[in-house]
Amino acid sequence: MQEKAAYFFSDAHLGVNPEGSHTDRESLLVKCLKECSENASHIIFIGDLFEFWYEYRYYISRDHLPLYRTLGDLVDKGVNVHYLMGNHDFALGDFFEKSLGVKTGKQLILELQGKRLILQHGDGLASSDKGYRIVRKVLDFPLNRTLFRLIHPDAGMSLARFVGQNSRKYGENRTIHLKEYLDAGIRLMNENNCDFFIHGHHHIPGIWNVQNGIVASPGQWLFSLHYLKMQNGKPELLEYKK
Repeated sequence: MQEKAAYFFSDAHLGVNPEGSHTDRESLLVKCLKECSENASHIIFIGDLFEFWYEYRYYISRDHLPLYRTLGDLVDKGVNVHYLMGNHDFALGDFFEKSLGVKTGKQLILELQGKRLILQHGDGLASSDKGYRIVRKVLDFPLNRTLFRLIHPDAGMSLARFVGQNSRKYGENRTIHLKEYLDAGIRLMNENNCDFFIHGHHHIPGIWNVQNGIVASPGQWLFSLHYLKMQNGKPELLEYKK
């Protein structure tokens, strides 16, 4: 009997449709997840699933109900579903775990198919991201999170999307130093005795053989529809076709 596969998705940024993106990518993601569920042991989202996520006490965005239902169905089928925080959705609360059974966290170390994996979104990993690491500490400061909760959800979502749109324009001109991510992956694998480091954030799909292991990225589900599949301990980069 063939071993079940693990699937990895990153950087869908659901909730916005920048020019050139797949405007129907959320429905395509739901379709892809249903197809993967027939042969999946694990489905893992490696950050920035949404353009912005913040959980108010009594409010959850209604824009993504088909996706919520699909995630709950996956869990009910026995698929291990994980959702790791990214730089756009670092304010996850307990909705996914309590309501859907989806495990959440910032980093995941997983024994899978005879391999040991370490996974995280990858924001702040590059040595050139010093400025971002300072901004992230400010945004994640408990008092600032509490103050944001006082904003009406509609206004808060609009504000966050406006800020995200402008940060994306800034990011378009930023140089990505791929070697910095590979070096960080080597360091994390060595520190945690892992064979694989899987991350997102820079939107570049790829599988790289490095010293003592493999660094892989699903790329994005935004301007392209890439994802990773791992079966029998071997990663494979795929692109979903409409």
